[in-house]
Amino acid sequence: MDFIIFFLSMGLLIWGADMLILQSERIALAFSIPEFIIGATLIALGTSLPEMAASIAAAYSNKAEIAVANVIGSNILNITLVLAAVFLIAKKINPNRDFFAKDSTWALLPVLIFILMIIDGVISRFDASLLLLLMGAYLIFLFRDAKTILTEEIELEEAIHVSWSTTLPLVLLGLALVVAGAHFTIQSASSIAQEFGVSEWIIGIIMVSLGTSLPELTVSIAAAIRGKVDMAIGNIIGSNMANTTVVLGSAALVNPLVVYPKTYLFDIATMFIATLILVFITANKLYSKPAGISLIIILGLFLNNTLRQM
Repeated sequence: MDFIIFFLSMGLLIWGADMLILQSERIALAFSIPEFIIGATLIALGTSLPEMAASIAAAYSNKAEIAVANVIGSNILNITLVLAAVFLIAKKINPNRDFFAKDSTWALLPVLIFILMIIDGVISRFDASLLLLLMGAYLIFLFRDAKTILTEEIELEEAIHVSWSTTLPLVLLGLALVVAGAHFTIQSASSIAQEFGVSEWIIGIIMVSLGTSLPELTVSIAAAIRGKVDMAIGNIIGSNMANTTVVLGSAALVNPLVVYPKTYLFDIATMFIATLILVFITANKLYSKPAGISLIIILGLFLNNTLRQM
């Protein structure tokens, strides 16, 4: 039964992701907003809902380590798995946006601030407020930047009629399908893992972060297949930004998060290095399959080290 639920849930994820991409394109055209902005805001925040739900629940239950590990694991997977999948699947990767000039700082800044915050061993409610404030600054930057950007695609297709009575409900339905699909995928995968005697540690650390990253994975792959690379990369950068600011911030507001940096030293270092590699890729415009393979290698090293600690 768990296997049936697992595959049905994956179907919901794929269906919802495809619906979300199509309707988001229409919203972008209606407001003359570049696809990157839609990917980095509406879709990124929507696909981060599973991480937020899991981390808030963990914080409420005084399980700070799970809340923090979920965010760290999701950020690592978004870069090493999701971005790698985009590079490997997309037929042509030629983004309109200069990600290095405009977005590298926003990818790296929250990671650096997070590292500074956990030096004293706790993410307090004051720290949480600062993280949420940082996300607010990012959103302001994106929408101000959007006013100065008009891609050729938008200029050519801006006359397309958008029926809001249809588009908005479909966006909400797409988000609901993605989140619900991710939830039941996690639940069924956990049950399957328990049946096969896999430890709770692997279920909590690896499978939870992997499960909550499924929306980003499916949405970004769907965007890559449709040639919407800006939207796919925007979703990844925006999701990592939302994870480190909104997800951690919301969890810490519920209950201050006690963190033991030495326990998470390898994971934190991997997240930091993966983010630096993202900056390096955007700086040199290495949007290619070799770059995707390099990211997969980092993912393999991360998973191998995690499993060896069992």
